[in-house]
Amino acid sequence: MKTLPSESTVLRHLHGTPGFRRITLALFASGLATFTTLYCVQALLPALSTQFGLTPAASSLAVSLGTAGLAVGVIPLTALSGVVGRTSMMTASLFAAAVLGIAQAFSPTFAVLLVLRALQGLALAGLQATAMSYLAEEIDRRSLGFAMGLYIAGNGIGGMAGRLIASFVLDLSNWRWALAVVGVVALLCAVVFRVNIVPSAHFEPSPPRVRHLAGAVGRCFTDSGLVRLFACGFLLMGCFVTVYNYLGFRLLRPPFALAPVVVGLIFVVYLAGSISSTVAGRLVDVLGRPRMLPVTALITLAGIALMLPSNIVFVVIGLIVTTAGFFAAHSVASGWVGPRAATLNVQGPAVYLFCYYLGSSVGGSLGGLAYGSYGWPGVTVYVGALVLGVLILAFTLRKLPQAQPR
Repeated sequence: MKTLPSESTVLRHLHGTPGFRRITLALFASGLATFTTLYCVQALLPALSTQFGLTPAASSLAVSLGTAGLAVGVIPLTALSGVVGRTSMMTASLFAAAVLGIAQAFSPTFAVLLVLRALQGLALAGLQATAMSYLAEEIDRRSLGFAMGLYIAGNGIGGMAGRLIASFVLDLSNWRWALAVVGVVALLCAVVFRVNIVPSAHFEPSPPRVRHLAGAVGRCFTDSGLVRLFACGFLLMGCFVTVYNYLGFRLLRPPFALAPVVVGLIFVVYLAGSISSTVAGRLVDVLGRPRMLPVTALITLAGIALMLPSNIVFVVIGLIVTTAGFFAAHSVASGWVGPRAATLNVQGPAVYLFCYYLGSSVGGSLGGLAYGSYGWPGVTVYVGALVLGVLILAFTLRKLPQAQPR
């Protein structure tokens, strides 16, 4: 009778192997579904503001509540994935999020929509809490940067697709149909994920021990490098979600006065994020994260500055540069957390995602106050300060001892 191969004899998947291709396709689809559903409402914020008589900051709660649900759920669902398994958790999360997305189309009030958005974010937490751990367990370290870059690229294309689909459907019908169509797209992505995902070979089940989990989370904050990476995630996402939450309001008003469908087309620049995250993943494998993170922060700052003039050409170029810089920086920072946390045996990836999506909820809402009080110049100063913080943290991270390869 054959015995199953042990942990030590089962090789991790290397770039170019069939397992690597299946895993990256599945995780690409999961990232596509996550960002399609999570951020499609950014294209609908002006319509929701008009429909329910809301200020831009109030309508942005449709984004903030979704990311808040994700932030709240990411740590406990990380622990739960240690019991039910990585692939089971990710599969259940994707299908639940798709169903909740379709249900949002039938929301009778804005309050009901917010509740469903929070539940959808909670569902997606199961995927986000597990995906980076799954990649760290199953992908060879030499290919991990590239795999992480492809996963983030799926996020980028999903963010673009969600906004484009929502914008086009909104132009033809209304926000309800837009949410319904996005929900169906997410359901198809969940099917692609389920068909292609490779079962875990290096996953070791563990019971949900609350005290142990609290200790593993608490130990994260004893490492100054991880704390700085968590802060980078918080600040980066606060910047990025603010730009995309309120840019639509800016472009719909004078001096731009663009049609909603044209504003939606501008979100094609999200492709820059998919390209930059993949390129950053490759460069990390060659140059290392300490060199890459400051460069990506500087690129993001340059994009923010370019968006300030009331000229559509500068706005589009600036948005492309900002998007590319953000996704590259997130790819570098999130990929840095895993190896460092593994060395310390702590829940680093889960805490990073908690801070990252908390940055979306808190940072995006505060960005609405900046926009409401001072317009786009206020947004520029606000998000510029956030990214400047990332740049300072990136330079200090270069001086710290780096995690050793496994």
